[in-house]
Amino acid sequence: MGTKVNFVERPNGPERLVCEAEVVFEGEAFGPLAGLKLVGFSLWRSAEGEVYVSLPSRAFGRGSERRYFDLLRTTETAGGTTGDVRGLKAWIIAEARRQGRIGEAAA
Repeated sequence: MGTKVNFVERPNGPERLVCEAEVVFEGEAFGPLAGLKLVGFSLWRSAEGEVYVSLPSRAFGRGSERRYFDLLRTTETAGGTTGDVRGLKAWIIAEARRQGRIGEAAA
């Protein structure tokens, strides 16, 4: 038991969308998160062919100006920063490769 990632195909999605991802929390060690999933991750292919992950975010702004507020971030503690968003993105891409969603040369 632990975390796993599920991939969801969107056949009519945007052109460069590879797939969407859900992080699933399994096991009692996750306390109130156990049995839940965090959705909103997307795998995209850049114009150069590289695959990258976007995080769940909320758009905000005034008029034509648009900015995004990431819903998943590192935490700041007295001992420094904890958590690693880049590591999470790398793990999602590695799982996509392992499950055959993207090729080895595509990232």
